[in-house]
Amino acid sequence: MADRSGLMGEGARVIPVEIHGQRYPIRTDLDQDYVARLATYVDLKMRTAADATPTGDSLRLAVLTALNIADELFRCRDITQARDGELAERAGELERLLDRVLLA
Repeated sequence: MADRSGLMGEGARVIPVEIHGQRYPIRTDLDQDYVARLATYVDLKMRTAADATPTGDSLRLAVLTALNIADELFRCRDITQARDGELAERAGELERLLDRVLLA
């Protein structure tokens, strides 16, 4: 697993995680606790998907889980972009107000 910048440095180590009953050796520079949190989250999402859509097909379950996580990511991005737009608009209003006060 690469770090957040997309690169794996020389300090990479293997961190074993378990997701949906399967053990995976993850090679990464990331903090072990962070990787464990990621694995726990994915495990929870896979179990939720398995409960909602019982199937014996692990690949199908993994794809459904990935789609659910991608949906969460996209929704978070949309919310962040909306907030950023609101903040930029408010900052512009404050800037115009300050300009009027300073020029008066």
